[in-house]
Amino acid sequence: MSELQSIDASNFDSLTASGVVLIDFWAEWCAPCKMLMPTIEQVASETAGKATVGKINIDDSQELALKFQISSIPTCVLLRDGEEVQRWTGIRPADEYVNAIMASA
Repeated sequence: MSELQSIDASNFDSLTASGVVLIDFWAEWCAPCKMLMPTIEQVASETAGKATVGKINIDDSQELALKFQISSIPTCVLLRDGEEVQRWTGIRPADEYVNAIMASA
């Protein structure tokens, strides 16, 4: 199983500069975010070696939440070579994320 990356300002640029990255913007107090966690873990496992899957805690990384104009959580953003290619708000099935990652890889 691929391990989820904890992303913050210190490692954001190095993790997102190249390749495909799925970022889950979340917060500890967000019940839907906690419900999405097993799905994100499944996506990380299914896309191991093809994409990086990580989480950004919006309370700890407010500058990144502002950069991506996150107004509702959970929000997942798919990046390819540092550029946003797709965005989802709310809870979605794992195959929706996996299919988007495979199409971008």
